[in-house]
Amino acid sequence: MARRRPPFVLDGASVQPGERQTVQLDVAQLYTHTPVGMPVHVVHGRRDGPRLCLSAAVHGDEINGIEIIRRVLALPQLRRMRGTLLAVPIVNVFGVLARTRYLPDRRDLNRSFPGSPKGSLAARLAHLFTGQVLDRASHAIDLHTGTAHRANLPQVRANLDDPQALAMAQAFCSPVIINSDLRDGSLRHAADERGIPVLLYEGGEALRFDEHCIRLGVRGIVGAMRGLGMLPRVKRKYAPQQPVQVESTRWVRAESSGILRTTVQLGQRVREGERLGLISDPFGESETEMPAAFDGIVIGRTNLPLVHEGDALFHVARVRHPARASAVVEELTGADGADPH
Repeated sequence: MARRRPPFVLDGASVQPGERQTVQLDVAQLYTHTPVGMPVHVVHGRRDGPRLCLSAAVHGDEINGIEIIRRVLALPQLRRMRGTLLAVPIVNVFGVLARTRYLPDRRDLNRSFPGSPKGSLAARLAHLFTGQVLDRASHAIDLHTGTAHRANLPQVRANLDDPQALAMAQAFCSPVIINSDLRDGSLRHAADERGIPVLLYEGGEALRFDEHCIRLGVRGIVGAMRGLGMLPRVKRKYAPQQPVQVESTRWVRAESSGILRTTVQLGQRVREGERLGLISDPFGESETEMPAAFDGIVIGRTNLPLVHEGDALFHVARVRHPARASAVVEELTGADGADPH
């Protein structure tokens, strides 16, 4: 007779195999003495498997991930899931309440991991998440968007030198995957130090729901879970298109202040020297062209026409075959309504 899988215990709550439960982790109190909790939804499969952590809203104004996790938790496939899913749709509770990227002390939570029980509010929140959630996971996916007034093409950033992270990124099948350096204090850095393969999914803009990016995020998580063996694989007639792997990226910055008129779209192929946009004064008496520094595709751009000298305006990815990469991006972004896995 097969041995019954033990329950998953989180902060005193016991989740039995085949069950799911939301556990509130005590964070702190507001100065009104209203308690603030971090909700963690645990889906504990009947059979052994990986322990996947899904996190969103580490930056409180990046809300696409909240909706992505809600939709993932509603999937009927989870009833047949192997392993354990730890879903935290709102990590930075204070930031979400205030609709801001930061915590009340203006610290960036994604520069505060793994945290400290005696440090700042950001350090304490990071310590709680690290000790109670991240340390219990075997794999992780962290969901983000662009910052205020800046949109990102759906993309995955990971340490692609790690074979497990590379396999997860390919299974996620976002249009673009980037071999991205780790930043000290980030959730991704804390996970990497613990030997936990982690993906960072970027798509859309702060404080805005982007249906396209949300669908791609849900589809990507399902693909990653299938790649990890948490969900059953499906038979496919044709092999899925592989995402574009990016060699390097560069932000094109404003050479002058003024009014920006953008002439390229996210995902568009550009050639070296091609005009990305024009900056003019309010009277149209002077104009400055913003050229691409190399052949590539646009993976991020500002949506705010009012720019100062030095502002980051266009994020361009260098790829080996821009024409083919552009076609792949167009195909993968156009398949957002279907599950290719």
